[in-house]
Formats: sequence, structure tokens, C-alpha cells
Amino acid sequence: MSPQDQKLELLASVRLFGKCGSKEIQRLGELSDVIDLPAGRVLMRQGETGQEMMIIVDGRAAIEKDGQTIAERGPGDVVGEMALLTEMPRRATVTLLTDARLLVVGHREFHALMDEMPSVRAQVMEALALSLMDAETPQAR
Repeated sequence: MSPQDQKLELLASVRLFGKCGSKEIQRLGELSDVIDLPAGRVLMRQGETGQEMMIIVDGRAAIEKDGQTIAERGPGDVVGEMALLTEMPRRATVTLLTDARLLVVGHREFHALMDEMPSVRAQVMEALALSLMDAETPQAR
């Protein structure tokens, strides 16, 4: 499988984009970049303006709020999407626990995609609503 096919497969498997069609996933793939970063790298800081969201391909990251670790994320998980969508300050700091490979989608590219394909906006909002509902249940991760 080519690296591009792997990228598209990963995007299609992410809950945030799970209901997007192949045309939408293809376009998202065109707008995202693959980066490799070392363990210890801070991906985003609580209180900063969100300029991108990241999908973890390989590796693990710690989520900290007010200096306390509240969760970990790994392959297939998205970080930074809420600040990107709301354009409000980031609510947590995300730091890589291991070396990682990430897909990065920038603010401008993501909003252009949602304007270009309104179905993506609706699907992203639905996925975020479901994630918020899951967070309210005791078995949430």
C-alpha cells in the first residue's frame, strides 16, 4: 500500500471523519501533511490559539490541563480539533511521550475544506457532539 493510500485509510478511520465519503477524504488527504517529531515535543499549549489539529499516526501523547495529566492519546486519535473549530484558546497542553508520526491539518486548510464541502462540516460537528456525549459517561477514556 502506498504512503498516500495509508494516509487516506487513516483519515477514513478517524471518528471525526468516519462518515466522510471518498471524495472528501481524498481532499482532506491533499490538505494534510505528515510530520515526524521526537518524544518530549510539546504539540500545543493550554491557552494558545489553535492553528492546527493533529492526528496521531504512530506514538503516544499526554494531555495536561492546569499541569495535571488527564489523558493519553495514541494512533488514530485527534488532538487540537476543538480549538481549531471554535477559534478559542486551547484547553490543554499536549506533549509527545514517544517519537511520533502525525498528520497535521492547518486552520486555513480545514476551514477551506468545510466551506468547499459543507457535508464535512456537518459530519465533523456530529462526531464532536458524539465525543462530548461519550465524555459525559463513566466509561469515557
